Amino acid sequence: MLSLHRLAGHPAVRLLSLVLALVWMGVLYLLSDQPAIDAPMLFPGQDKLFHAIVYAVLGGLYLALFRPGPAGYAAQARWLALGLAVLYGISDEWHQSFVPGREPDVLDVLADGVGAAVGILLLHGLVKRLST
Repeated sequence: MLSLHRLAGHPAVRLLSLVLALVWMGVLYLLSDQPAIDAPMLFPGQDKLFHAIVYAVLGGLYLALFRPGPAGYAAQARWLALGLAVLYGISDEWHQSFVPGREPDVLDVLADGVGAAVGILLLHGLVKRLST
């Protein structure tokens, strides 16, 4: 029987994670390149929640680029995935500084980092739990 940590570390799965991460980064870029996104405000802070959700996906995809062990992903892999996601969030906010009607926000980067951390911890926990 193939354990989850071996499946998650399979080269084809890691390649798929890379492709999906690049596509997701492209989607985030296109969304950031819009002068304004007219979304109804349902509750205060919903934009930060949106940032956290989309960066949770990105953080998980970045983590999936690494090979996990039976105890999940190594701490170095988790930190590197988080660092990559935060760097992408920073570059995304910088990009928005050039888009009319948009402006960078350090709180968006914070939400990106929190979301990425949640996605990374969820994937790590899932792989660890299902591999034992």
